[in-house]
Amino acid sequence: MALFGTDGVRGLANGFLTAELAVDLSIAAAHILGELGAFEGHRPKAIVGQDSRASGDFLEAAVVAGLASAGVDVYRVGVLPTPAIAHLVADSGADLGVMISASHNPMPDNGIKFFAKGGGKLDDALEAAIEKHMGESWQRPTGRNVGRVINDDSAAERYIFHLLNTLTTNLSGLKVVVDCANGASSRVAPKTYSRAGAEVIAISNEPNGWNINEGCGSTHLANIKAKVLETGADLGIAHDGDADRCLAIDSEGNEIDGDFIMAILAADWQSRGLLTHETIVGTVMSNLGFFKAMENLDINVEITAVGDRYVLEKMISDGFVLGGEQSGHIIMRHYANTGDGLLTALHLMQAVKSSGKSLAELASIMKRFPQELVNVKNVDKEKLSTSITLKNEIEAKQKALGSAGRILVRASGTESLVRVMVEAQSAATAREIAEDLAALVRLELS
Repeated sequence: MALFGTDGVRGLANGFLTAELAVDLSIAAAHILGELGAFEGHRPKAIVGQDSRASGDFLEAAVVAGLASAGVDVYRVGVLPTPAIAHLVADSGADLGVMISASHNPMPDNGIKFFAKGGGKLDDALEAAIEKHMGESWQRPTGRNVGRVINDDSAAERYIFHLLNTLTTNLSGLKVVVDCANGASSRVAPKTYSRAGAEVIAISNEPNGWNINEGCGSTHLANIKAKVLETGADLGIAHDGDADRCLAIDSEGNEIDGDFIMAILAADWQSRGLLTHETIVGTVMSNLGFFKAMENLDINVEITAVGDRYVLEKMISDGFVLGGEQSGHIIMRHYANTGDGLLTALHLMQAVKSSGKSLAELASIMKRFPQELVNVKNVDKEKLSTSITLKNEIEAKQKALGSAGRILVRASGTESLVRVMVEAQSAATAREIAEDLAALVRLELS
């Protein structure tokens, strides 16, 4: 099984993801990037950050030790969002970055994500090379050639300055609730939104090492819905543990997911001439309602596999500037090369303020189609592409739905299961078709 998943190396901290593994990964990453010429002619520099998990402390120490032992100068920036690390790598001219986080996963998990020079995530080939290089013998630097470790106390302020510098509208008059998931945004998100002019009510912003994502954040929206309604806020913003994603709540308590946010931003950018090639990038999991909303605006949608790295690859290769996922990973390449929940939230609030409309009114641009998702476990997902019976049944059901629905059956990239997703005009129809296909998947792939 490959060590790297769709977003770095992730698993149970001190179970699968040990200090020893973190050291080895960091050394291998330094060697591979060095061999590619990333460090040529200068002393290498790395930015290292973490989210608020207790296990981040020993894993950060291990990553720092590995990099410094390989001759890399390490700048420790402490608890900051993942996109802050990407920005700081690019802004400082660092040769690589490391973020220690398991994003929206439960507290016992943790992860290690690498960023290359410029702040982009490593591609699959680089990750495979790092994994292959682990454990190999190497010439250790000594004396003045070992890396130094520097605490960078200005990093958070530089990130906040970058975020605020992307806005053209003051957010005064907006009341916003922000759920920080007791994670990496707990300090910077309330401060950033307040400096942008908004009245900010922060919840789940007191991390203690154990409460990250615990009944809060973008995967648990009940608290923020209640707070928005209680306080009469204009909207709510929910981040995940490392704040690379953003979901929203309108003033009526309705959920505004990544598809709605992309639709709102696409319409805003199109009206201001910012939407390059009149195109946005989504994934195969984007809701059918999103595609229809973009069609109504004469905006083309390019589709990629699930994963913000694949969205970014498409954006870079074809020169697109806006893309993202239903989960709230939104990439705005005018300002960043990775999904940034705080950046997304600021520009969503700016769209509300500058339009003079409520978030609910802006979201009416799109009608969400009922979606049913069934995860079929304990099947041989490798057989999915060879089952003629399943292929024919999917085609028949899709033909019956026509343009009023959509079917997607795909193998998970991270788990041993097959995902069956059906969208239709009614929830009952979507559920019936999804359950029928899930039963066939179990029969065909067992």
